[in-house]
Amino acid sequence: MNLQFVIIRAIRGQNKFSNMKKIVYLLISLFLGSWVFAADRPNVIVILTDDQGWGDVSINGNKNLSTPHIDSLAEEGIRFDRFYVCAVCSPTRAEFLTGRYHARSGVYSTSAGGERMDLDEVTIGDSFKAAGYATGAFGKWHNGMQYPYHPNGRGFDEYYGFASGHWGDYFSPPLEHNGKIVQGEGFIIDDLTNKAMDFMEENQDKPFFAYLPYNTPHSPMQVPDEFWDRFKDKEIVMRNREPNKERMSHVRAALAMCENIDWNVGRVLAKLDELGIADNTIVVYFHDNGPNGTRWNGDMKGRKGSTDEGGVRTAMHMRWPGKFKEGKIIEQIGSALDLHPTLTDLVGIETVNEKRLDGRSLKPLLLEDDPEWKNRIIINNWKERVSARNQRYRLGTDGGLFDIAKDPGQRKDIASEKPDIAKRLQSAIDRFKKNAMKGYGEDNRPFIIAHPDYKYTQIPARDGTAHGEIQRSNRYPNCSYFLNWVNEEDVITWTAEVGASGKYQVDIEYACPKADVGSTIELSFNNSKLKGKIVEAHDPPARGGENDRDERQESYVKDFKTMNLGVIDLKKGKGELTLKALEMAGSQVMEFRLIMLTRVD
Repeated sequence: MNLQFVIIRAIRGQNKFSNMKKIVYLLISLFLGSWVFAADRPNVIVILTDDQGWGDVSINGNKNLSTPHIDSLAEEGIRFDRFYVCAVCSPTRAEFLTGRYHARSGVYSTSAGGERMDLDEVTIGDSFKAAGYATGAFGKWHNGMQYPYHPNGRGFDEYYGFASGHWGDYFSPPLEHNGKIVQGEGFIIDDLTNKAMDFMEENQDKPFFAYLPYNTPHSPMQVPDEFWDRFKDKEIVMRNREPNKERMSHVRAALAMCENIDWNVGRVLAKLDELGIADNTIVVYFHDNGPNGTRWNGDMKGRKGSTDEGGVRTAMHMRWPGKFKEGKIIEQIGSALDLHPTLTDLVGIETVNEKRLDGRSLKPLLLEDDPEWKNRIIINNWKERVSARNQRYRLGTDGGLFDIAKDPGQRKDIASEKPDIAKRLQSAIDRFKKNAMKGYGEDNRPFIIAHPDYKYTQIPARDGTAHGEIQRSNRYPNCSYFLNWVNEEDVITWTAEVGASGKYQVDIEYACPKADVGSTIELSFNNSKLKGKIVEAHDPPARGGENDRDERQESYVKDFKTMNLGVIDLKKGKGELTLKALEMAGSQVMEFRLIMLTRVD
């Protein structure tokens, strides 16, 4: 077994070496000097935006907005003509992080545990950390909240942001810093960028890997006035191929959010110049799926959620001054799967993974004028929707074949004219379903709580199961909370596994009007029990909508109060974590958002 891989697995407690963590770190520092960072290795910054379409940058021809800083990465570096991601958020993140199809890694959903990557997957953060890089992630993680699914358990020393799939308020919201809940500072994208730039400055004298997974223009559609004012009354001159489906308030808000992203990309680039490290830094910029609404997208078919071109084609820019030819456009198809092997290859470190990668290093395309390059097929899937793309053609999920070179809008099905090509692409889809999708959606993984190597465990309503009359605040779980707890016998449960026996402080985020104060609640796990009483009223209004530029689909939020329930003595093992009422004092028990466990011994 590769020693680096052993160490990564040991840190996660995935094998017999898990109790040798301190010894392993000592061995690294004493005996693996060549493995630890070399000062001349380049830094790497990866910026990933959320629900921004290929058409949402001006370099691709959109005259509705201006994105000069994003465009500059292509003008001063390299632009991929056809680069592909997944149809939705968490699968793309998993494929970027691992270099493997998300279906192989345990990811099959965007919430309630289905967004988690299996713990035997190795991430790009692991690879860079193993090579001695300082590693940090700043933004929307969306591949697991509880350690070791958490970014701090997946190769990132520093994490600031939120681990859920979407958030309900973008102005000074509650976020987390390395597991501890903190208050955000200002508009979330600006805040994430500030923290990333602090990280860059702190690590300017050694190589760093910074991952900035921004969470806009994902809804709710919120953006500072400075950017909204540019678009609120602006005429939108470039329209979608189905203009009757456009909701102009949503379009304007999305464009404003994209210009805010561009401003922040500009701040990152300026920071590199200020620190004098721009020439030694690779900057990567791409999106996680197609646009989250109907708007101009280059006449492509499909949007977010679709495995057609419009749902999975992304802008993809890479800049490395002095190394990449300026203004180069790469015609060969690429994928988010390729970034893990490509970036490790470019900086001269190993990909710390024993599993076969689905991605390939793009280094020859990036650095050579006429490289040898083997044709390939890239699979795009989201649940039952699976399509296949080779250099020229796409076979859609419904069996239609399209010549993208001649018909980029996928308007003419030529499957009957090119049956051999359709058959080859269908065979690739069949192999993918048989192999990569084996067991897809089957999930018996508990939520890991109280891990021995981490102080904090967040247990949100998002991951819980409500019984009886208890309801979610919204059908999309990610930033939801539970309400309508009107029956004493109703409970909330989580299928869980305690990672280490010990004592843990329990804090609960709740809301309760004055008339209903006094209920007694109990948290239990197997034979461990802790009870307490709600003694203080807290009845904030649902909010968040005051900042919306377009009507949201997600849950509104509340400013919940934190109650210290006490200390619970948990025993290692699997079981059901249960929150219930022993006595209901009024017409309801409480509204509930989160349990926070903090190890105290």
